[in-house]
Amino acid sequence: MTSRGAEPAHTLTLPQIKEEEPEFPQQQIKKEEEDVTVSTGESFKSEDDLGVAGRGAETPNGSSAEGQADNLIAPLSESEDLLYDNEGLKDGKLWKCSQCGKTFGKKSTLKTHMRSHTGEKPLSCTVCGKTFTHKRNLNIHARTHTGEKPFSCSVCGQGFTDKGNLKRHTRTHTGEKPFSCSVCGKAFSQQHYLKSHTSTHTGEKPCSCSVCGKRFTEKESLKMHTRTHTGEKPFSCSVCGKAFSQNQSLKIHIRTHTGEKPFSCSVCGQRFTQKGHLNSHARIHTGENTFSCSVCGKRFTEKGSLKIHKRTHTGEKPFSCSVCGQGFTDKGNLKRHTRTHSGEKPFSCSVCGKDFSQQHYLKSHTSTHTGEKPCSCSVCGKRFTEKESLKMHTRTHTGEKPFSCSVCGQRFTQKGHLNSHAQTHTGEKPFSCSVCGK
Repeated sequence: MTSRGAEPAHTLTLPQIKEEEPEFPQQQIKKEEEDVTVSTGESFKSEDDLGVAGRGAETPNGSSAEGQADNLIAPLSESEDLLYDNEGLKDGKLWKCSQCGKTFGKKSTLKTHMRSHTGEKPLSCTVCGKTFTHKRNLNIHARTHTGEKPFSCSVCGQGFTDKGNLKRHTRTHTGEKPFSCSVCGKAFSQQHYLKSHTSTHTGEKPCSCSVCGKRFTEKESLKMHTRTHTGEKPFSCSVCGKAFSQNQSLKIHIRTHTGEKPFSCSVCGQRFTQKGHLNSHARIHTGENTFSCSVCGKRFTEKGSLKIHKRTHTGEKPFSCSVCGQGFTDKGNLKRHTRTHSGEKPFSCSVCGKDFSQQHYLKSHTSTHTGEKPCSCSVCGKRFTEKESLKMHTRTHTGEKPFSCSVCGQRFTQKGHLNSHAQTHTGEKPFSCSVCGK
């Protein structure tokens, strides 16, 4: 009886290998002879050839998913040297993908590879339902639910779910940058950083968002961006439950619980939770202000700070309070404002236990215990507990009034003064007497 194909099977026996050759132990030879009997009619003995998890699953047209993969698999012809070359057998190059030409030692391995072409993901997580093409990827994913981190850094002790992440992390300690740009020679610690950088030379952005059309250099970047539309936040903190759209954001957040600050300034020794914060801080020492406002010329150390600043010129307030509707130029200000409604005071004094809604209120309060006022005015010598307070005071000497009313154009030295003035135009009276209600 013949196999699935119309033509009868023509089995080719693998060449005999001498026992004295150390590369091929006898036990292994026997296994290979059982598992890799090659046939142009695709007749196999090995259970591997029946597929892995998901075998036998039927497609809508009634054919099996395994059958779809079979249509894309081509056994090497008798004329191909790999079939008769011991070196070829030793490398396991017997089965070739008809789509990309890549070769494999087992048909089952090729079938798994075919999923990269067909998009088939037969393995699913029993907790969240996410699907995968490989069992290894599913096992690694499962650790995000169990919290298991079997790979730890020998330098700082940080744990990781897979060996690859540990290897990439280790480079933050060694400074190794094995990936270099072929155009400008710039080196990178991770391959995807190099890939993103390369686009600065080519300008290529092959991945586009189906919702807003924004383009990206990498598929992973597009995937993360898509979550801004779907609201998906698949990464959650095991301590407080807060969810994040990116794994990196979760990692940074966890440091607020652990107190870890892995990035330190080489000049003053100050430590930071994020590398970006360290880079911004470093500019204090270098005096570098990379980003400047095209309207007023004010310079900033961070691009994000410039973006927020520009809204003082445009009047844009993209963040609004869900309770009173008040608009804000950045998310941080909205978050702080929300506490006026919720009454939340997350910052408490370690000396007397008094709570505050904002961190800088706590910082100012702390000085009542210590008496410390580290910031002094270079004009009159007056001292302040905070740099921001000094900055506002300095305007009394310079006459600077950076905050202007969008209605009448009147200018103010402090944002709070502008907000109070704005109520004369809107008629808003947000504060009421608890006794008479006026």
